[in-house]
Formats: sequence, C-alpha cells, structure tokens
Amino acid sequence: MTHQSLAGEARSTSHGDSSWTGQQAELLRIGIGSLHETDPELAAMLDAEVSQQNSTLAMIASASIADPSVLAVGGAALSNVTAEGYPGARYHPGAQQFDRVENLAVERAKRLFGARYANVQAHSCSSANLAVLSALMRPGDTLLGLDLDSGGHLTHGSRASVSGRHYNAVSYGLDESGRIDFARLEELALEHRPRVLIAGASAYPRTVDFARFRAIADSVGAYLLADISHIAGLVAAGLHPSPIDVAHITTTSTYKQLGGPRGGLILSGVEYTTPGPDGRTPLSRLIQRAVFPQSQGTPSPASIAAKARAFAMAAEPAFRETARLILLNAQALAAELSALGYRVLTGGTDNHMVLIDTTGVGLTGVTAERALEECGILANRNRIPGDTKPPLVTSGLRLGTNILAQRAMGPVEMRECAQLLHTVLSGTRLQSDTDYLIDPALVATVREEVRWLCARHPLSIDTARVPVSLIGVGA
Repeated sequence: MTHQSLAGEARSTSHGDSSWTGQQAELLRIGIGSLHETDPELAAMLDAEVSQQNSTLAMIASASIADPSVLAVGGAALSNVTAEGYPGARYHPGAQQFDRVENLAVERAKRLFGARYANVQAHSCSSANLAVLSALMRPGDTLLGLDLDSGGHLTHGSRASVSGRHYNAVSYGLDESGRIDFARLEELALEHRPRVLIAGASAYPRTVDFARFRAIADSVGAYLLADISHIAGLVAAGLHPSPIDVAHITTTSTYKQLGGPRGGLILSGVEYTTPGPDGRTPLSRLIQRAVFPQSQGTPSPASIAAKARAFAMAAEPAFRETARLILLNAQALAAELSALGYRVLTGGTDNHMVLIDTTGVGLTGVTAERALEECGILANRNRIPGDTKPPLVTSGLRLGTNILAQRAMGPVEMRECAQLLHTVLSGTRLQSDTDYLIDPALVATVREEVRWLCARHPLSIDTARVPVSLIGVGA
C-alpha cells in the first residue's frame, strides 16, 4: 500500500483529527494506519494496554501518566537521528534540529528546577546515578547510601548493583520510628569518610532533610548526591524542599512523578563550578564526560524531545495543583488505612507514598500484590525495616497517589480506594508465601467497583481525538 493510501486510511480512522497539521503529524497518521494494517497483532496489544490503563486503579508509587503530547513526541522522527556528543560538538552530521531540541530541553529543565546546569541525555536515573558516581569516585572508594531494606535504591550501594560492587558501599538506615537515623549516619560518615553521600530513597514516605545531609557531607569532605526520582514533581512544584542548591549534584527519573518519558536527568545548582576530585575540573564538565563518552553512547533524541515537552507541562499551574492533590490524597489514604487497622509505616506520609505492613492481615507482600492485581488494583510489594522475607516475597506493600491525582481523584475518593484495598486484603487467605486464595465472586465485585470508579475519573486521554494506538508510542 502507498504512503498516500495509508495516510488516507489513518485520516479516516483518526476520529476527526483533521486539525493536526505538519509533516510529523502526517508520519504519525501513516504509522498508525500501517501498524493496524500490517501488524494487527501488535496493534491489538497496544490498544489493550490503553484499555487496561483506563480501567485499572493504578496505585504504583513509581509511576505517573504521560500526556498524549509527550507520548507523541517520544515517537517522533527525531528517533532516526544518530548523533553522539553534545549540541555543537556532535560526532555525526545532520543534528541541527536535534541540537535545538536538546538545548531547549536543557533550558526548560534548568528553569523548572532552578538549576545552573542540566544534562538531559541520561537514559534513566539509574544510569544518571552511575554516571555521577563514576565522575566523582574511583573503584574501591567509599559510598554511603540508604540501605535497600530501609527504602534505598539499588544504585545507592546495593550488592546487586554495580554501585555495590565497584565501590566500598556502606549503608545507613532508619531509627525506631522509621525515620532516617541521622545520629547513626553521622557516626558512619565519620568512621568511613565516604567520597560520596547519597540522600534519597525509593520507599521513604517522609520529607528528606537535604540541609542536614549536606552538613554531614561537609563534615567529612564528601560530595552530596541527591536522588529525587520519587519526589521530583513535588520539588518542581515547590511542595518539597529542593536539593538543587544544597547538594553538589541532583538526579531524577523523568517518568515517576514528572509525567515524562522513560529517562533520567542530572542537575546542579550553585555547585556546578565546584572542582571535582582532581581539584580543578568543574563538576559540570565531569558530569558531561561521565555521561558521554564514559558511560553512554548515542542519546535518544526523541526521548529528549519528550522530556522537553514534559518539563514545559510541569512548569504550568495545573501541574502544581495536581502535585498538591497528590499530597492531600496520600495523607487521606494513610489515615483511612490506619483507621481500618493497618500498620502504616512511620505513622503517615509527607509525600505521595504510603507504606503498609501486610503481615497484620496475614499476607506477604507478593500475595497482597497479586490478589489486588487480580481485582484490578495495582500496588507493589516492598520490603520493610526488619523484614524477614526475601525481596521477591516481602512483608510490605507500597502505594502511591500520583496517578490517582492525575485522574482528579481527591481525599473523598481515597476513602473509597482504601475500602477497596481492605475488601481485597481482608478477603484473601494465605496458602504459602507466594500463593493465596480469594473468592471469585469477591474478585468480580471489586473489579466492577474499580471500573466504575475509574470511569467516573478517567485518565486525561481524549480518545475521541487521538488514535488509540498512538497512546503508548515512545512510553
């Protein structure tokens, strides 16, 4: 079939999207028409994913929904560009438009976070963290990060990660209240004198005191790396203290709370000209080299364009209102679950995250996760302090309110969500650490309630204008 006929077919099936103009829009039309005609199996899978997202109650703390415009940009023809290096200094020709796009993404990132330096090429926050560590440390140097079981991340020194194998990783933890144990952290810093101290977590529901971390880092001559992957949206909205001018370097993912594409971001504030370990090279230059050519080759041009779009949207007033709702919802959800008898870790939350102990209802984390998923509710298993279960089993559950807020659900709906969680968890019987029993009638009832709740609060995807298969391109 010719391009012209494909484009015509795409127009006829795009639900009145004749307002779309430009060559990029034409490519998207052609691509969607071609996909449905030549690979209906794959097209059906993508359509099914959209339907599933629309009808599923997603309470995953490490996720947010990307706007259709972000998804469209992520599938742009810019993906065809190969250009190692940075704007104005590429190792391939034909990067004029990509140079403009990357510069735009950098400037938008700096404005959004109030930073002096930004690198938008990192493929993920994990790769961003590893690039920063490689810029500041040599193999065998000491790294001090939050213990994985206390809510840390693999790249903060876990033995399962390169960060825990190439470096001498030492871990700090939590006190009896579930808060960061700063007294012990200070002792460990004085004892081990790390080259890098990491402030940040993947499962910590309280405010991170970056200033206190910086004081400890300064006391031992360490560089402070702030990983804000989970709270980047709150930081950008001014609803959580920012580490940009406190830490030497800040990293984040662009999809967990920023509504962006899969990718990472490296930022620096007033410290961007601070000399690195050699005493002369600025941190910003070290980071540039650490990303390319040290740890990554070709960047992903379309993903960088999608980041630029997401940064622009995160700077809008509507984003701040959503971030405010994220906080209100998490507090309401934690309070309701506590009233229902669940042990909420730290007794509540300061961000988007709620952690509960599933042993109180006789379940492991993985059985709770699977029973909820069977009922159309997504939440992930998570280890909790003192956990005796392995990582694939766990004794806890991590809940997040990012997507709930994006659906415009509020505190009233959080009570409904908490009751649905309770109905499922209290109606599930443990067979073994990984097996459970649940009444099919209960599953059917909850799934219908979930569908109804989601229908009342649909995702902000206008499927009357946007071809269904476009949603998910470049996600």
